[in-house]
Amino acid sequence: MRKYNAIAMAVITATSLSSLPTLAQQQDQAEADVEEVIQVVGSRLSYRTATDGAAPVDIISAEDLAATGITETAKALQYAVPSFNFPSSSVTDGTDAVRPASLRGLSPDHTLVLVNGKRRHKSALVHLSGTTGRGSSNVDLNAIPISAIKRIEVLRDGAAALYGSDAIAGVINIVLKDNDSGGTANAQIGQTYDGDGEQYKLSASSGFKVGDTGSLTVSGEFHHKNRTNRAGPDPRQQYPELPNGDPDPREETFDRYSFHVGDADYENAALFANYEQEVAAGGTVYAFAGVSDRSSESGAFYRRALQSNTLTEIYPDGFLPILAPDVKDYSAYAGYEWLQGEWTIDVSAGHGVSEFQYNVKNSLNASLGPTATPTSFEAGTLENKETSVTIDAQRFIPFVNNSDLSVATGISYRENSYQIKAGEEASYIDGGYQDRPSGSQGFSGFTPESEIDQSRDNIGVYLEAENQLTTDFLWSAAVRYEDYSDFGDNTSWKVSGRYDITDRFAIRGAVNTGFRAPSVQQLYFTNVSTLFVDRGDGLVPEQSGTFNNLSDVATALDIGRLEPEESQSYSLGVVWNGYDGLAVTLDAYQIAIDDRIILSGDVSPADSPAVAEALSQTNADNARFFVNAVDTTTQGIDLVVSKDYDLSSYGSLKAQLAYGYNDTEIDSVNLPSLLDGLEQVLFDEDERVRMTESVPSSSASLGLTHEMGRWTSNVQFSYFGTYSINYSSGKETYGPNWITDITLSYALSDQFDVTVGAQNLFNEYPDERGEGNQFNGIFKYPLTNSPIGFNGGYVYTEVEYRF
Repeated sequence: MRKYNAIAMAVITATSLSSLPTLAQQQDQAEADVEEVIQVVGSRLSYRTATDGAAPVDIISAEDLAATGITETAKALQYAVPSFNFPSSSVTDGTDAVRPASLRGLSPDHTLVLVNGKRRHKSALVHLSGTTGRGSSNVDLNAIPISAIKRIEVLRDGAAALYGSDAIAGVINIVLKDNDSGGTANAQIGQTYDGDGEQYKLSASSGFKVGDTGSLTVSGEFHHKNRTNRAGPDPRQQYPELPNGDPDPREETFDRYSFHVGDADYENAALFANYEQEVAAGGTVYAFAGVSDRSSESGAFYRRALQSNTLTEIYPDGFLPILAPDVKDYSAYAGYEWLQGEWTIDVSAGHGVSEFQYNVKNSLNASLGPTATPTSFEAGTLENKETSVTIDAQRFIPFVNNSDLSVATGISYRENSYQIKAGEEASYIDGGYQDRPSGSQGFSGFTPESEIDQSRDNIGVYLEAENQLTTDFLWSAAVRYEDYSDFGDNTSWKVSGRYDITDRFAIRGAVNTGFRAPSVQQLYFTNVSTLFVDRGDGLVPEQSGTFNNLSDVATALDIGRLEPEESQSYSLGVVWNGYDGLAVTLDAYQIAIDDRIILSGDVSPADSPAVAEALSQTNADNARFFVNAVDTTTQGIDLVVSKDYDLSSYGSLKAQLAYGYNDTEIDSVNLPSLLDGLEQVLFDEDERVRMTESVPSSSASLGLTHEMGRWTSNVQFSYFGTYSINYSSGKETYGPNWITDITLSYALSDQFDVTVGAQNLFNEYPDERGEGNQFNGIFKYPLTNSPIGFNGGYVYTEVEYRF
């Protein structure tokens, strides 16, 4: 079986490994893989397990993910790793379908995601609404079904010196199942305490032997979920007054619960395969591929009958536009690995595609009039493609003190392309009917002027060395050079080490630099769409333009080309392997990032004559840009404690405690010279709070798993600290929240299990927004950033068959 090690150039980013089981689950994993040495996140070089190394790593097994009963990969990871954040959102356009996730309180695009050690492509979607990570594009973790996952390795340390761009906050490596026989079939049904959000998930995974030396594992999943709705009633006037000034009698019968605030209707189908085979020449051929196809439906703002963007001939009572994007992900990798003299060589190539097609239902283009407008639209498509080719080589060289120096080197080529395709003409055209607003309501289509098809490429070269100099001292170092076609080059390095003071106590640390290249989405995304903006006296529609740095508007304002973000990171930790299986790690870190890329606030003609002139040839009321503008410093600590207990005739108990704290401060703000004096517009208090306080600064979890005979029970207590959102009336702070999840499983036989469970057992909701920020009582809860969502409790039943 191919190991993820030096062979592993396939395994993940960083320069060292975890020094002890950072979660109790790792002990289970070690027992389950007696014949397989587990290469975990952090080194390309040597056969190591999660019990000796120089950086903090969490290992979450497939069993641990499945035991939560959580149906989404990203959400399950949130409850397993406190430093990982996956907030809920609603009424946020495309973000309702592909939500952002982040590590250590940084941006979603500061975390590198790998599958089987290979870089995973990002979503084509750019988060434009007021969510955490506004202006970023992230990997869609939910496109990878839990049924296909063998384990997830989370490196909480920088690793750009190994894998290049993005690995500033850390690395997530998803290892796919690779069994050559047997499998599982699983079905789950459930709903919220309120009786909505009904969902079911069907999944299966099976391994097949290929010849005498190969394996093929195929995993599939179908997940259907009905929407939830926690909107308050709309008390506003809905209809024009009668000619005599009296209210329309329909006001008395109108269904005031007209908004949709909650999870979207959702349907996702995914299929993944993982193949590996030893060949006659002594090498190993491997390949893996996956496809995911998702549809969802979420609400925009309700259009009242009295508004000019409503045609009462079609919708006499007004209407709720429905955003119904189709999201598709495709990926495939193949490689060959062999021994050439003293060197292990790995050659691989892969291609990934993310396609996000905007569709709008139950809508209209009011400017076309009641007889000409469609009520559903194809509003345009975003497409992101990534192609990678890598050659990696590793060997051991005799070194001082009778030790071996493990050396790895390699070269990679990557091409990224980004395309915006215009929507159908009716989705953006101005038909001129009665001066009504143009474009499909809910989401105005991409115009031909927004169309773009651009690409960039880069070449990376790295060198890494690792050495166990003595039985007590491990060191490693790495350097990587990258050259990009669009902005130039970058060199990153990392040095890390671990010293065992005693057999039970060790210290570890690392110093590294890193970088994140501006994504092709940030480089090339452009659009003018209708957004509802809070101007202090309610939400008003505006034609808001996002202009890329190639546009005439950006050129006129001398925005300048985007440059890479650069980071300097330091970490220091202690490890204690205590008695009777007690394991403790405590790691402190600091990550300073220069020239962070932000999506600016909106500038309008009233702000500056230069802006007025730049926008005069567009149909936009305001403009925003991607710009290198902010320097920040993030500090934090991660604590993990795990222990197994033998309860004799009362079975066994596994306990794990994890705590994460992070704090981000803004060091400086640097904006384009032509926009000098507009800092409070381009990087306003909303953005400051979003960057520094939008995720909980503290998160923790305590998990207890008890096994006795055929019974298995699990209780997890999860803590999410305070987080803040800024509104026109000022900042509001929410939390903290405690969430309790509980499951109870019974093994009817060696192959068949039945589970019942409750997530958010005590029906916790986030704090309500202040009265002045509830938009007439409709938005009771924060629409973005809540780590616990706003659905309340959820109960489910699950059955699993193993074969």
